[in-house]
Amino acid sequence: MSIPVSKIIKTYIYYDNSSDYANRQTKRKRRIDMEESIDAKVSDLTPNHNRVNLKVKVVRIGETKEIPSRYGPSKKVTEAVVGDETGVITMSLWEDQIDGIHEGDVLAVNNGYISLVQGHMRLNVGKYGSKEVIDEDIGDVNEGLDMSEKEYEYNEYRRKRNYGGRGGYGRNRY
Repeated sequence: MSIPVSKIIKTYIYYDNSSDYANRQTKRKRRIDMEESIDAKVSDLTPNHNRVNLKVKVVRIGETKEIPSRYGPSKKVTEAVVGDETGVITMSLWEDQIDGIHEGDVLAVNNGYISLVQGHMRLNVGKYGSKEVIDEDIGDVNEGLDMSEKEYEYNEYRRKRNYGGRGGYGRNRY
């Protein structure tokens, strides 16, 4: 039976009759289930964090800049300094994400992620995350610890992709 390679890649189905097939599928499912959003504080963030939930206060909002795009019109980005009682971090707000946000607002960031911009950490919402202004007081913000101040080596914290397997489009080579 001939199976197109595109079907194998899209569905992650391997037609394998070996006895450890069920074990591999169970491990894969467990790994996916464990990747849930975590609640974090600003001082806990590292360049490898993704899927984080934070409650932060907007300390400062920067100027809006236009970034040229290779594909279509230029995009608008604004950087805001946000933080909690443990520290502050710079947050990138793209296009209309800045609407309705003012200094002093408390934001609930759900499913956010950390990226490196010229070696410095940035908090992002992205297309799979959300942010909303909430009526909650989180107290004073610790501006003494700026998580975006430290410069990281990009290669050290680059996300490594694991496509699983050893190549060969699902064939075992034992």
